[in-house]
Amino acid sequence: MPVTAPKTVRLDVLARELGAELHGPGDLEVTGLGTLGAAGPGQLTFLANPRYRAHLENSQAGAVLLRADQLDVCPVAALVVKDPYLAYAKASHFFDTASVPAAGVHAAACVAEDAVVPASASVGPNAVIEAGVVLGEGVVIGANSVVGAGSSLGDGCRIWPNVTIYHGVHIGPRSIIHANCVLGADGFGFAPTASGWTKIAQVGGVRIGADVEIGAGTTVDRGAIDDTVIGDGVILDNQIQVAHNVVIGDHTAVAGKVGIAGSSRIGAYCMIGGAAGISGHLEICDKVQILGMSLVSRSITEPGTYGSALPVDKQDRYRRNVARFRHLDELYRRVLKLERDAE
Repeated sequence: MPVTAPKTVRLDVLARELGAELHGPGDLEVTGLGTLGAAGPGQLTFLANPRYRAHLENSQAGAVLLRADQLDVCPVAALVVKDPYLAYAKASHFFDTASVPAAGVHAAACVAEDAVVPASASVGPNAVIEAGVVLGEGVVIGANSVVGAGSSLGDGCRIWPNVTIYHGVHIGPRSIIHANCVLGADGFGFAPTASGWTKIAQVGGVRIGADVEIGAGTTVDRGAIDDTVIGDGVILDNQIQVAHNVVIGDHTAVAGKVGIAGSSRIGAYCMIGGAAGISGHLEICDKVQILGMSLVSRSITEPGTYGSALPVDKQDRYRRNVARFRHLDELYRRVLKLERDAE
């Protein structure tokens, strides 16, 4: 039977685990999470943004995670912490509803004779574990997922259903791969000929670090020669395309529908907004923030925030601005001529 996390937690236990200062009865039990405005007496909530302070004053929650300067208006039990949002993130795992399958290999799974599958691992129905695969302790392979020949997964990895991991993919410990991901498919490598295209064999692999989370439907292509590399602690949202030989530095976060073209290198601790596009063979240094829907067409060498997308506007004004934009080069040349004539 699946094993699930406890769903009822005493406040004194939460305070101890979160390093919080408890104001209220330690034996009070909370059974779930709720938003600040809607949480009921049995739920835990949090206040991280001062804009929602008015909701705190009328809260019906069982307990609230908050900072010390918000305690005076809290009408219910409080857990005082320095960072309420981080504390909420940690507390959320007490109430996680995702089941953890029991260890063992399902009778409908197909496991190669030479694959290393420890007794603590769980392999779901119709999963395929090919030759030379090495699974770490406590690895979970969901139903219908495939782990290709020679791949390895570190301790505590969780692979959700319908994931395809090609040959020669190596994933570090405690990483999570969500449903319908494809890791290690061929990169987009073709040589043009007079009659069409000649495919280039993609002989590299994929290396994914520890504590990485990859969202549903994301694809990470294998390297053409060297490996595609995802660093430790990287978080990738849903439906991202990571092309061959891309390198993403440690602890970088990438939002949904971003496209990263081949051989680009992204530094550590970067944040890339949704639907941004990054051209190939570029370098982005550490600690860069790229706003959503931006197009990065040249390397970025200095940390900071960058953006290029036009914000939404009323249709008539947007059309006028687009029409004027077409004359920008002409206007520039006229201004340049006026400046020269004035000299």
